[in-house]
Amino acid sequence: MAEEAENQIQLEVFSSGIAIITLNRPKALNALTRDMLTRLAELFQELDQRPAVKVIILTGAGRAFSAGVDLTAATAVFKGDVKNQDKDTVAQMERCTKPIIGAINGLCITAGFEIALTCDILVASTTAKFIDTHAKFGIFPSWGLSQKLSRVIGPHRARQVSLTAEPVDAQTAEKWGLVNRVVNPTELLDTAKAIAKAILKNQERMTLKYKAIINDGFRLPFGEALKLEKERAYEYYAGMKPEDFAAMQDFIAGRSSKPAKPTSKL
Repeated sequence: MAEEAENQIQLEVFSSGIAIITLNRPKALNALTRDMLTRLAELFQELDQRPAVKVIILTGAGRAFSAGVDLTAATAVFKGDVKNQDKDTVAQMERCTKPIIGAINGLCITAGFEIALTCDILVASTTAKFIDTHAKFGIFPSWGLSQKLSRVIGPHRARQVSLTAEPVDAQTAEKWGLVNRVVNPTELLDTAKAIAKAILKNQERMTLKYKAIINDGFRLPFGEALKLEKERAYEYYAGMKPEDFAAMQDFIAGRSSKPAKPTSKL
């Protein structure tokens, strides 16, 4: 089964620093089995530890991002893994320090929706549809959809999405702020790569710290989040040496930046 899961979760790592994870079970609309979820969790753990990987793109093959959990695996997933953080895809994505870009290529349903919400940036194809079927099938959410969605699009819209189980099309998702951009299907992956390349141009250490402070602060009341920013800024600057400040000044002045060498065809 492990070998099958590896075929159903494809990984490409490029010398540019970009890694692409593709859910590759298109005939089943990329419905997620327990082995696939375990493999996904392992991959996010592994890629987070790889110094050469700077940005991760997550997408699906075929006409769906993911139709959610394969119903044949429902018992094993919902009862067996809900408390197992090592096998919990969403938990490992939340722990991942690298920026994660979701390229939503089609249907994005329930567990697939929850995985998408865990990405840092979302780009959607015009064919994308977001659907929460927890209420329809009697599944209790455990990967954060009931809490994250309302914080992204507001509680009234979130209640409409989750209590009706009706689809949200890509254009509406963009209007509501659920996704960053909507593009034609043929442009989806290139757009995600372009965003990744823009991230790669920046200072890596600060990129990771900036992601962390945005995500960690978002979970706190506003006043506590501001306090957390101050604390981390103090720690950051307290740890800087004179040569670090000099390098920063040189970079701002444009004296230390060198043209990047081409490292990949990506």
